[in-house]
Amino acid sequence: MNEKQLPFTHEFLEQLTQTYSTPFHIYDEAAIRENARALNGAFDWVEGGFKNYYAVKALPNPHVMKILHEEDMGFDCSSYIELVLSERVGVTGEEIMFTSNATPLHYYKKALDLGAIINLDDISHIPYLAGNLEMPELICMRYNPGSLKEGNVIIGKPQEAKFGFTEDQILSGFKQARDLGAKRFGLHAMVASNELDSAYFVETAELLFDLAKKLWKRHHIKLEFINLGGGMGIPYRPEQSPLNYQEISDGIRAAYNSTIRDTEFGPIRIVTENGRIITGPYGYLVSRVTHLKDTYKQFVGLDANMANLMRPGMYGAYHHISVLGKDDSTPRRLYDVTGSLCENNDKFAIDRELPEIEVGDLVVIHDTGAHGHSMGFNYNGKLRSAELLYQSDGTVRLIRRAETTEDHLSTLDFSEFD
Repeated sequence: MNEKQLPFTHEFLEQLTQTYSTPFHIYDEAAIRENARALNGAFDWVEGGFKNYYAVKALPNPHVMKILHEEDMGFDCSSYIELVLSERVGVTGEEIMFTSNATPLHYYKKALDLGAIINLDDISHIPYLAGNLEMPELICMRYNPGSLKEGNVIIGKPQEAKFGFTEDQILSGFKQARDLGAKRFGLHAMVASNELDSAYFVETAELLFDLAKKLWKRHHIKLEFINLGGGMGIPYRPEQSPLNYQEISDGIRAAYNSTIRDTEFGPIRIVTENGRIITGPYGYLVSRVTHLKDTYKQFVGLDANMANLMRPGMYGAYHHISVLGKDDSTPRRLYDVTGSLCENNDKFAIDRELPEIEVGDLVVIHDTGAHGHSMGFNYNGKLRSAELLYQSDGTVRLIRRAETTEDHLSTLDFSEFD
């Protein structure tokens, strides 16, 4: 049976639960740093300097954001709060890429105040931004290639997605922005999520490089940067292979050299906005078995629930589960692994073969370092868990405490009941 490895021992986690009640998410700082350096190193050929704008929505914790900024990453923000988080971490200006849709005006105002790069999602937002606030000197626009590019399971077909400009719109949009005062330009596309095919990212780059050429020919507008988006996936299943950064980089470099290098509209800086692949594999949801149920199926009840990790219930996504203290000799059984939410999709696994489980067992759900805690919610009055950082020196730091009952009730008005 294929298994995923953990950076901690059973004894280490058991000892940790004496201080921090389960469930909790814990993130591996050393592995995150090493991974960030690997991505940056693979793209060290980029003219003007490569930068990954970490997608804050993946893991919006200031301590993790600080680590990534120390590793020369900027931040991709899509909301007001994410902009504020970046500001509170001390990151402003063009270290922030603001990519939003159906965007309220005060979001744009905050982005402008911070000097962030604004990436427009729709052609109607050009006059909306310029007429209500101002047209910034540097503007970026999001391209939706429609039928020219296949999407994938998570993000869907590009022509059915709510994101981005058509080709005709984006070529027209850049001219409109220039006429309204923009002087510097960037191009962006994001057409996949959790993709494990390296060729996909090279094909996306080729599309954007060709569009940069068309923009130069039609309007004599030269791009300063191209944001290839994110979407680099992680091997949630133990039998899957991780993406090879160097392979992706080499393919993009070849496409760049053939289309852009030594042209009138080059050089163009290359950036990305990956989140999941940066932190996803290095987060773990630690939970305790509280109940076993034997009816038409065998169920394992955890003290964690869908509010702690939504992906399996929302997408049917696979997350590997380790039962600590059980070795290969332990008999295996089929289980549905569930939480206590009053919803039948509150399941971390369905018909999963696991070592025979007992009440009190400690389990670890892998790959929760992106879109794990950040997608939490309070339905059923469930409280969101703590987040811990397993630091490079082997110590553990609390970087977000667990919510309390008073936290949950604090926005309600109980004055007439006092």
